[in-house]
Amino acid sequence: MMDTQKEALCRIISTLANKNEELQTFLEAVDNTLTGLQEESCKVMSELEAELEQLSSALEEKGAELRDVIKEAKQRKEAELHKQMSEGKSALLSCEELLEFANQTLTITNEEEFLKAAKQIKERVTMAPAFRLTTRPVASENMSQFTVDFSSERAGLQRLHFLPVPRAPEIDVSSCVVRDNTVTVAWQPAGEADSDGERVGGRIERYELEYRKTNRDSSLRAAGEACWEKIHDIRETHVTISGLKFDSGFVVVRVRARNKAAAGEFSEPVAMETRAYNFGFDAVTAHAELKVQGDSVTWEPQGVKGHDPRLRGKENKSSRSATPSPNKTAGSRSGRDRFAGESYTVLGDQEMAGSCHYWELRPLTDWKSFSVGVAYRASLGRFDQLGKSAGSWCLHASQWLQSSLAAKHNNKAKALDWPLPQRIGIYCDYDNGDLSFIDVDRHRLLHSFKTKFSQPLIPAFTVWCGGITITTGLQVPSFMGNFLSTNQSLSNLSQ
Repeated sequence: MMDTQKEALCRIISTLANKNEELQTFLEAVDNTLTGLQEESCKVMSELEAELEQLSSALEEKGAELRDVIKEAKQRKEAELHKQMSEGKSALLSCEELLEFANQTLTITNEEEFLKAAKQIKERVTMAPAFRLTTRPVASENMSQFTVDFSSERAGLQRLHFLPVPRAPEIDVSSCVVRDNTVTVAWQPAGEADSDGERVGGRIERYELEYRKTNRDSSLRAAGEACWEKIHDIRETHVTISGLKFDSGFVVVRVRARNKAAAGEFSEPVAMETRAYNFGFDAVTAHAELKVQGDSVTWEPQGVKGHDPRLRGKENKSSRSATPSPNKTAGSRSGRDRFAGESYTVLGDQEMAGSCHYWELRPLTDWKSFSVGVAYRASLGRFDQLGKSAGSWCLHASQWLQSSLAAKHNNKAKALDWPLPQRIGIYCDYDNGDLSFIDVDRHRLLHSFKTKFSQPLIPAFTVWCGGITITTGLQVPSFMGNFLSTNQSLSNLSQ
């Protein structure tokens, strides 16, 4: 047993001796690093002073800043290396003490005392800082990153002159793009380059762009238009305006350049077409239990239980005030135009009689059932439900009792095996007879109707329990091209 422990102790002594030598080498490396750090610091400081002597007094503040950077780096490295040296010395002292203790242990003849001492040595070796210390300097003496050369700056000082006001840029109409309700504007700086390669009008630091909506593409400087929206601090010669609702025929843009002295004149304004399908809810058509408020429709049952058979015998957990909303005030709307009975429907206020159209719908929190689609206005009676006549097409979503998603037309329903979408895109190509429903978040075509429209279409919505909100003023999104080219969907039937 003792021989085995002696053999193990000898291995420990050998390891400690190697570590002792390694620590000595490490400390020499740290010391050399400190010496080299001081030499390199003096070198780069001398170079800095030599450069600063050739500059005017106006550069003294910058020179002091550069000196501080070098001093701080030197002090930081010195502090790190001094700390590492202190830790190394402490580790070396501990290693020497442990080595001496191990050598003394070898002279112990009493087996119990020897085994106890050997165990202590093993435990101390395990926790010894010498074996946990990185034996490579944490910082180098290299300070070359602070080397300076102000030759180009001196040359620049010789060319100092008054800054001219920048000339107006020129908007590059061919490079401007209107896509996915964003407008990307590109331009070129104006002016010729002088003999030194500098652009006439001075160096441009940044650009400012202004835009506003209008329904005219002429007389762009006429008074009475909407206020200009501004985008500042543009560093490139292009910018993208996003988050726009295209509720006007055009967006007019203009741009100007700015240097340190002043801003120049604006470029000639350019109008970019931003036509899109805009509509709202036609509150005149809304069922008496639907509340239209801006772009949202919510179901507000009258009375505690309402007359819908799905709610008979059940407590209305979300009963509301019996006071009618402004949209339901007696005499404010024509009752004969309203949907009634179980047709909780409201129509849009703008028809489609050609071209392509796109809008989106989102269900509100705690919704239970809704439908979205299009219809011939004349084909819907007051008590008709969407998808049950030859003149209406819709997507129906429900999470009442169980979740379901279906495409409906002419009193036929096609179940769709897909999770209930949280954002639905509706695409209508009137001329080609295409009506498509898209899960926008997952970029999945849910269903496509293929038909031949014979009358103007109107957006139509049904809401029961909960509510919906719509987003209009949207261009047909670019991702629709994938669906139209592949024509792949969960359900794509001619109806």
